Amino acid sequence: MRETARSDGMLFSPTSSKVYWTSVAPLIVRDHVLVGVSGDFDNIPGMLKSLSADTGETQWTFYSTPPPGASGGATGGNMWITGTYDPDLNLVFVGTGNPTPVLAAQTRPGDNPWTCSVVALNPDTGKLVWGFQATPHDTHDWDAVEIPVLVDGSFNGSPKKMLLQASRNGYFFVLDRTTGKSLLTSTFAAVNWSKGVDKDGRPIHNPAKDPARDGRLVAPDEGGATNYRSPSFDSKTGLLIVSSRDAYGIYFSKPEHGTVGWAGADYGVFGKAVLRAIDYQTGKIRWNHDLGGEGAAAGVLTTDSGVIFTGDSVRSVMALRTSDGATLWHSAIGFVGNAPITYELDSRQYVIVASGGALFAWALPEKSSGPAKSQ
Repeated sequence: MRETARSDGMLFSPTSSKVYWTSVAPLIVRDHVLVGVSGDFDNIPGMLKSLSADTGETQWTFYSTPPPGASGGATGGNMWITGTYDPDLNLVFVGTGNPTPVLAAQTRPGDNPWTCSVVALNPDTGKLVWGFQATPHDTHDWDAVEIPVLVDGSFNGSPKKMLLQASRNGYFFVLDRTTGKSLLTSTFAAVNWSKGVDKDGRPIHNPAKDPARDGRLVAPDEGGATNYRSPSFDSKTGLLIVSSRDAYGIYFSKPEHGTVGWAGADYGVFGKAVLRAIDYQTGKIRWNHDLGGEGAAAGVLTTDSGVIFTGDSVRSVMALRTSDGATLWHSAIGFVGNAPITYELDSRQYVIVASGGALFAWALPEKSSGPAKSQ
């Protein structure tokens, strides 16, 4: 069966009524065009496909859950965000989504690999090289699709090729990206759902915090301690800057709603948006910057000049000092939903931010080329 891309971002099969959809921008690795499917109510297997750049033919398919026709296991584990490629290791790192049914998890016992995981794939074959599960047997909709950040540096005095992820479940992970082994696991936001961390650096599932008919108070809430918002790593300070939230929600399970889809409900109780600087060597929070509301939406841009650009929860773009999070400048332009970018044009550097239907660009004042003039 061959899937065809539609102009609205969906994939469909001419010989099947099953429709997939995607939020994943294609990732190009040599002659491979990597495209994943999205969704978490759909009860379809999570998959990533490699298509030939020349012919469009499928080269391989990786399934994060058992493929169609296989028995047992969960469905879900879809990819919401484009992965990251390491050309030196020839590995693609992709985060996967939650298992389904989402909240009524009685029908899918066990850890449900490889949902809520970071997986490392060989882009030439689609074979799994390693996998690390951020949330075994997820029962709260905590996709681990948050952007994996690749860092080469020292860890405990030894040179390492690392992968950093601040995950939606409230945990921060440092992995050896050659092997997938855990180097560090810590929390970076309010967390009450686990029993701790196991010997492999994975949070330990606590059944007492599973959704129930009479409700369970859980941190973080369904929106997560972070989400799709891009983090950014500053190599000079060793800080991963993350748009995060301390948040609590009440989760309900309603098995009578069926064994597919959501099968439950969640209600937010409290949320506070905070920009946080995580020291990758220790997992400690170096500083916090209040974003002024319950929810955060903006990604983060760090620069070599020691300045961070991002947006807050009260409709402003702002520049912060990387070392301590102090505000240097801000402008009320409206809702900032994506990460700022920077570029150079005619030897002048610009920062550009999208808000609503407009783009806003800033630059430092141009230096005067002549003597100062009296006013």
